[in-house]
Amino acid sequence: MQTVIIKSLHLKNYRGHEESQVRFDDRMNLLVGANGVGKTNILEAVHTLCLSRSFLTSRDRYVLRKGAALYEVEGVFESDHRGEIKVRVAFMPGEGKKVFIGGSSLERMADLVGRFPIVVFSPDDHKLTSEGPEVRRRFLDNIVSQASSLYLDNLLRYRKALKQRNELLQTSRKRRQQPDSILLSSWTEELIRYGAAIIEDRIEFVEAFSIHLEKEYSRIADVVERPSIQYEPLSDQSAPSESVESRYRELIQLKSRHEIDRGMTLVGPHRDDLDMFLGALPVRRYASQGQHRTFGMALKLAQYAYLRERTEEMPILLLDDIFDNLDPERITAFLDILGSDSIGQSITTAARKEIVHNHLAGHDCHTIPVFAGGKVDPTPEESPSLS
Repeated sequence: MQTVIIKSLHLKNYRGHEESQVRFDDRMNLLVGANGVGKTNILEAVHTLCLSRSFLTSRDRYVLRKGAALYEVEGVFESDHRGEIKVRVAFMPGEGKKVFIGGSSLERMADLVGRFPIVVFSPDDHKLTSEGPEVRRRFLDNIVSQASSLYLDNLLRYRKALKQRNELLQTSRKRRQQPDSILLSSWTEELIRYGAAIIEDRIEFVEAFSIHLEKEYSRIADVVERPSIQYEPLSDQSAPSESVESRYRELIQLKSRHEIDRGMTLVGPHRDDLDMFLGALPVRRYASQGQHRTFGMALKLAQYAYLRERTEEMPILLLDDIFDNLDPERITAFLDILGSDSIGQSITTAARKEIVHNHLAGHDCHTIPVFAGGKVDPTPEESPSLS
C-alpha cells in the first residue's frame, strides 16, 4: 500500500491567514488553539491543494483575505512512488484560479482531482443522513471522482449537457413555444450517453461501498444495527434485463411533455438519491441525533477505506472539530482508529484542552499550536494552554 502525505503548507491571504507556514508529521497531527484562530482554514487550504477548492465553499472570493489582491496556497507532498511534489493554487479576482504542479500549470482544475486522495470529517457530517438528496449526491460524486478520472470526466460532460438542455427548455417555456427539436435531441443524446455511464458507475460503487460501511460502522457503534445504503437510479425500479441507457431514454420520452411545461430536465442522475437504513428503518426519518452522528462518521470511514482500496494509496485524513459532540469513550475509540495501521496521515483540529491531555496517551501525535491571527508555532513541542 502506497502512502501520500503533505509535508509542509504555506498560506498567503487565505481566510484569516496573512501569511502562515505549517510543517506536518507523516502520521497524526493535532492543530490546537482557541475557536476562531484559523485552525479550520489550515484544513481548507490542504483540501484546496488536493481538490482545487475548500470543503466549506466553492467560491474562492469567500476565502480571499479581506483587502488582499490574491491568495496563494502552496504545499509539498510526498508519495512513495512519485517522490516529492510541489503544488500551488493561486486565485486573483478577475483572473480566476490557477493550479501548478511542479511549476507547470494545469489546463483543467479537474486534472488535480485524484492525485492526492483526501477525506474530510466535519461537524456537518450528520447532514449526509438528515438533509436532502443533493448532499448525498455530492458525497457520492466526491468519492467516485477521486477514484476514477473517467467518472469525473463523464460527470463534467453530463453537467454541461444538462445546463445546455435546461437553458433550451427554459428559453422555450418563456417564449411559449416548442424547443428546437434538433437541438433538444442533440443535448438529450449527450445527456443519456454520459448519464447512463454515471449511473452504471454509481451502481458499482454502492455495491463495493456497502461492504466498507458495514465494517466501519461496527468499529464505532455499540449496537448491532446493520447499516445499509440503497441506490435506485432514475427514481424507478428498472427491469433487470433492461439496459440503463434504454430505461433512461424511455423515461425521458415519458417525461418530455412535463419537461417542456416546466422548463427543466426531470430525469437523470442529477435527481438520484442514496437511501440509508439502520436495520429496516430509514435513517433520515427514524434515527436519533446520536445515530445520525455515528452513521455520518461510518460513512466517512467507509469513504477512506474505499479510496484506499481503489487508489492503492492511503488518503490524507482531515478532521475538523469532530470531538465536541462525542463522549469520552467514543473519542478514545476514534483516536485508536487514527493511530492504527489502516489510517495514514491525519490532521485534526481541537479547541478543548482535555482532548489533548486525556485522550492522546499512547499515541505519537504531533501537536501544532495555532494562535490568534492564524499564527502557527514553527517549532511546536507542547500543547498551548487552552484554558
